[in-house]
Amino acid sequence: MMSIHAGWLIDGSGDAAQSNMRLGLKNGTIQSIGKMTEPVPNFIKPDMPVLDLSGCTLLPGLVDCHVHLAISPITRRSPSVNRTEGQNRFHGRILKHLNQHLARGVLAVRDGGDPGSSALLYKANPGTEDHPVHLCVSGKAWHRPGRYGHLIGCPLPVDLTLAETILQEKMAVDQIKIVNSGLNSLTCFAKETEPQFNSAELKAAVRAARQRGLKTMVHANGKIPVKIAVDAGCDSIEHGFFMGEENLYRMAGRGTTWVPTAFTMKALGDQMGRNRVDLGVVQKTLEHQIKQIQTAREIGVRIALGTDAGSAGVVHGQAVVEEMRIFLDAGYPIEEVVRCAAHSGALLLGLPQAGQLKENIPATFIAVKGAPSQLPESLNRLKKIFIKGKQINIDSYNLK
Repeated sequence: MMSIHAGWLIDGSGDAAQSNMRLGLKNGTIQSIGKMTEPVPNFIKPDMPVLDLSGCTLLPGLVDCHVHLAISPITRRSPSVNRTEGQNRFHGRILKHLNQHLARGVLAVRDGGDPGSSALLYKANPGTEDHPVHLCVSGKAWHRPGRYGHLIGCPLPVDLTLAETILQEKMAVDQIKIVNSGLNSLTCFAKETEPQFNSAELKAAVRAARQRGLKTMVHANGKIPVKIAVDAGCDSIEHGFFMGEENLYRMAGRGTTWVPTAFTMKALGDQMGRNRVDLGVVQKTLEHQIKQIQTAREIGVRIALGTDAGSAGVVHGQAVVEEMRIFLDAGYPIEEVVRCAAHSGALLLGLPQAGQLKENIPATFIAVKGAPSQLPESLNRLKKIFIKGKQINIDSYNLK
């Protein structure tokens, strides 16, 4: 049992931050939350340990809903898994990236795939489940042969439909990843690509995934690819650049979650330079995505934060800070940014009690130095991590 005195608390619901708060922890759960000025709950005894975090803000553990743990954000190369030494390399790389997420208070990630199913193999390795960051894996992303997707997944077998591939692939994945468009053009503003799968194919694929008890995350940019994915009943649209207002209304009506990954455009421009991209196009694309995020807030689309960490210039962990800044630029109050970066993501990952701070749920949260006004930069000054009431020894992880 423990009593915690917090300077400020953001509970993950989107409600305003509260100051001068007391949390009572018991048996790994949050037993009570209240103002320091309120009467002390009966279970908090005078001899109970007290943790003074009066100079800190408490907030739920964050969730990055779109990462590629096996891929370096600099080289975008997925390490070999054909030999034992290759496996050791990708295990080390994935562990490093998980530690980078942990260093920014990210306690759950959803991996969007890699060609060798490296993240899936990592998760299946004995002992890796002890890491504080909860990992949901897609294995590989499925794409149409000859279309975009080889960097993050595999083409469909020539003799199987998308739905048949999903049903026959028995790997222990946590969700199905499908690629239904190409990448954004970095030289031609708002250029859209044709969908990789038609409506019937994606509807059958979503049904097949549900038959296996799995959600579907769909990479889709542009009006038609997104419309097909939303109408098919997918659980989330990944990226969604240039999808348009009609699709946003469609998503709001269906309850589809959007993972915008907006920071990728700024990072690509910074990483590649003027020789390979039109920086004006990159900036306009980012501005357009910010406007879509603003519209999504106005009409009630559920947004979960995802960074596409592993993409060029998108550094694991640190990119969460960058993506949160973009949400602030789009007009979100910090409390709503935290909701997108915590509870909305947890719901998408199937973790309904995560990403929030309220009574009678596991005491899983982080503490950062300073007031809420210093977020998200204060995520670089992580003070404490609690998981189910247990304080994590941050120094035991190589958090760089």
